[in-house]
Amino acid sequence: MKLESLNTTPEYKSRKRVGRGPGSGMGKTSTRGQKGQKSRSGVSISPWFQGGQSPLYRRIPKRGFNNRRFETKYAVINLSDLNRFNDGDVVTPELLKEKGIIKKQLNGVKVLGNGELDKKITVKANRFSTKAVTKIESKGGKAEVI
Repeated sequence: MKLESLNTTPEYKSRKRVGRGPGSGMGKTSTRGQKGQKSRSGVSISPWFQGGQSPLYRRIPKRGFNNRRFETKYAVINLSDLNRFNDGDVVTPELLKEKGIIKKQLNGVKVLGNGELDKKITVKANRFSTKAVTKIESKGGKAEVI
């Protein structure tokens, strides 16, 4: 490759310039058509707009009962999070919040059995998974439901 063989100007396709004279073929209405909302300036029609007819989300009947509003949400922790406590400690939701393990208590604390527990501790929580209870009690600790 030689310097004189380098192409200095890359070839770009020029952009479509609408409304520019008779030669472009895109004068007068500038490819917008004749009349209507989309031919005017400043138009912004949302994708779900259906031309003024009653929209789909309002036509479909709303039926049934949804229990999501009344569900109980628990702050979830794993057994591996409890290893930072000492042997013989009593772990309560207040202590977990104070140490920064959970941010909000929500409707209570649930302990899951993910990870290994190395210490003998008493855990007080609102819910336990069966795996968590067996792991806590195998180390000689206690799982107390509040």
